Amino acid sequence: MWRNWALLAAPAVLATGCSSTSDAGTEPTAAPSTSAARSVARVCTKPAAGPEQAPAGAVTVDPAVVGDLAAKTKSSPPNTTFWLKPGTHKLESDRYAQVVPKEGDSYLGAPGAVLDGRKTNQYAFSGAARNVSLRYLTVQGFVAPQNEGVVNHDSADGWVIEHATIQRNSGAGLMAGARQQVRASCLRSNGQYGMNAYKTGDPVSGLVLEGNEIVGNNTDDWERRQEGCGCTGGVKFWAVNGADVRGNWVHDNRGTGLWADTNNNDFRIEDNVLEANDGAALIYETSYNAVIRNNTFLRNNWVEGRKYADRGDTFPFSTVYLSESGGEPRIRARTDKIEIYGNVLENNWSGITLWENADRFCNSPANTSSGDCTLLVRHTDRCARPTIASAPLYADCRWKTQRVDIHHNRFVLDKSVVKCTTKCDRMALLANYGTYPDWSPYQGERVAEAITLKQDNRWHDNVYVGPWKFVAHDPSRILDSGQWQGTPYQQDAGSTFAPQGGG
Repeated sequence: MWRNWALLAAPAVLATGCSSTSDAGTEPTAAPSTSAARSVARVCTKPAAGPEQAPAGAVTVDPAVVGDLAAKTKSSPPNTTFWLKPGTHKLESDRYAQVVPKEGDSYLGAPGAVLDGRKTNQYAFSGAARNVSLRYLTVQGFVAPQNEGVVNHDSADGWVIEHATIQRNSGAGLMAGARQQVRASCLRSNGQYGMNAYKTGDPVSGLVLEGNEIVGNNTDDWERRQEGCGCTGGVKFWAVNGADVRGNWVHDNRGTGLWADTNNNDFRIEDNVLEANDGAALIYETSYNAVIRNNTFLRNNWVEGRKYADRGDTFPFSTVYLSESGGEPRIRARTDKIEIYGNVLENNWSGITLWENADRFCNSPANTSSGDCTLLVRHTDRCARPTIASAPLYADCRWKTQRVDIHHNRFVLDKSVVKCTTKCDRMALLANYGTYPDWSPYQGERVAEAITLKQDNRWHDNVYVGPWKFVAHDPSRILDSGQWQGTPYQQDAGSTFAPQGGG
């Protein structure tokens, strides 16, 4: 699943890849380079230390004994606390050797405790046990397959990961189950994702991601290896219902920083710093109802944005990208719209793009979320002719970018900093010309007219510094601020513009 940039009047969707100008595993040592940045979770270089002595009643795990952690977990009852002594702990050499916790088990690392998969073991912690906790432990060197994870491999519910370092693993460093909490941890230089929030069957709910540093992930460059897979980034969220993502430093990831893809709902993304990710800092795709507030976005999308500009692509690749996502009052959440406010976007490749692919809907071959339908249609097979052409299915069979409210943000662009001349200065609200499939009721400009003029998408009361341009309806309509504020678009009422300000 990728971002589905569509060619005008063409039946195919255009998939994008990733490239990086530097080693994605290299961690910058400096904090964000602006006074506007919020406090940053710099936990990778300064991890908190665990207990130097075993807590009362804990089982001590000896790094000198290969497989000691898995063996003692197996022989102990549920709700046991394990204290891992300083040193490098190893599993047996079989690739499927792993730790299978019991319900309520707790794992504490002493200062310097590392669980190392030695590029041999696929998984570190797995199984269906609920309410497991992992604290003060480094987990590294595991080789999970694509789309699978090393810690909480089976997406069990109620896990707590705190003050952990999960680094240099293949696949995803971490999977997620319902009510999972990931706090003050370092998710660094993993081959595919820092975390993959995906669970087969029921959606993940009540997810908390707070105060973490998420850096340098997708070292295996999966978009280059498997073009259009949409399977990379700092964190990927799939069908998560209720998430709080706050106070994280998401930076220098190859590809996207945070990416919510397919039927996510009820997100609060706040007080994060998203910096120097190769692709978009934030993608919210075919999803619903979110608040995105008080975040700082710095120098994102320079690699991917420049790559497509150099190719002559006219699509407004952006730093915050909403694709077929909007507010939907019929789906229960803490908000009934997508509200983006109080954010600072400084010297990124473009700003915010609201996009809707006219050819992407339930049962369409152009729906890259193949097999999935909107949360408003229980039976996907209903989205077919002739019923899809009439209410309510005409509206409910497609994900819509609607009820998006963008206000009281600060957008700053200095082209001399970004080192660009064109195509890095866009704010956009658009769709493609519908063409595909031949039975689609959304052909022509219907969707472009709807997203631009009829679906209650609004910019207002923002501050713009720098030479911003605006794209409306389709990529060919590039407007200045006066045209953007005028009829018929009437956007950015109450906003201020300083086009020559630069920085």
